[in-house]
Amino acid sequence: MTMTQPQMIVTLLLVMAATVLTRFISFWLFPAGKPTPAFVLYLGKVLPAAAMGMLVIYCYKSVDFTQGSHGLPELLAGALVVVLQKWKKNMFLSIVAGTACYMVLIRLVFA
Repeated sequence: MTMTQPQMIVTLLLVMAATVLTRFISFWLFPAGKPTPAFVLYLGKVLPAAAMGMLVIYCYKSVDFTQGSHGLPELLAGALVVVLQKWKKNMFLSIVAGTACYMVLIRLVFA
């Protein structure tokens, strides 16, 4: 089922309005010159760690330690991410290297 032209225009206008609203709402809620609320500062400190924790759980949720490679590729790649993050403190490098390591392990070593 395809949308009619008026439906497409309304959808586009709604998407544009939502995008503009989400871009500018922080400036309206927290104007320059006023101190940032304590709860926003708190969320800025705890949310990055919470997001990383959720990603770790998501990555390991379907690993079966009783079959196949017993989760070794996942654990090795995860260990590489931790070591690189502690050493270089570069999240991009850690994630890219861990992903590359995992892909090499599952395609070439544990194939």
